[in-house]
Amino acid sequence: MPCGAGSKKPGEDVDGGPSPTMTESPEVVSPADGAPAARPILFAGDPHRNFTPILRACAASSPGTLILVGDCDCPAPLAEIFATAIARGWTVRWIMGNHDTETEASFDNLVQSGGDLGLRVTCIAGLRIAGLPGVFKPRVWQPGGAPSFLTRAAFQAALQPHESWRGGLPLFHRDTIFPEDFDRIASLRADILVSHEAPSTHPHGHTAIDALARACGVRLIVHGHHHRSYSAVLPDGIAVRGLGLAEPWLLDFPNPAPHPP
Repeated sequence: MPCGAGSKKPGEDVDGGPSPTMTESPEVVSPADGAPAARPILFAGDPHRNFTPILRACAASSPGTLILVGDCDCPAPLAEIFATAIARGWTVRWIMGNHDTETEASFDNLVQSGGDLGLRVTCIAGLRIAGLPGVFKPRVWQPGGAPSFLTRAAFQAALQPHESWRGGLPLFHRDTIFPEDFDRIASLRADILVSHEAPSTHPHGHTAIDALARACGVRLIVHGHHHRSYSAVLPDGIAVRGLGLAEPWLLDFPNPAPHPP
């Protein structure tokens, strides 16, 4: 279903709208007649504080939407780091990676700038893009085994008082994937899944990511985390693009094409 067609579902958003953190419920924003399809979508692999290749790629292309696939580890607010690109008309969106919760500064510099794609489907340039932030952690859930906690609420209720951070989950677990995240995203339709964790096409990937992609009907998975640049195809035909360190990758329209009405 193209962006803006039909009724909205909880968890759908429009490029430029507010987004939830991993500990908040998604705010529903009504899809509008979307951005022009000619506006590029530029994905970028884990920067790990090296934003220069990504800024160069933004400068070399007409303005569109930049999507960071995690592990920014921002030394300054994200909006300041990309100020020149934003001034040219770029919209900067992101999902969280495990290195974005290593320090309070890295976390705040990322989330306080806005642009979170996590745990929702966002309409960008006529495509529905689902965001799965964070990583699997054994204390909560390691795919292949039974989860210890299904929800953040259940996990938080089991914490010791000293483990809480800012009245909620520990900072270390602000990037943790919970089964409830899969349930939320699987209930939505999307064209592209952006995740920090890898699907099974990577040696350290997870078939759970494959299954999530199938559930929401995506045609493409774009991921980071492992710093390997590659292209692959899952057995069911879903394309996969893994991104290297700070690697920019410009999506080739109209691949994948939006869902038909």
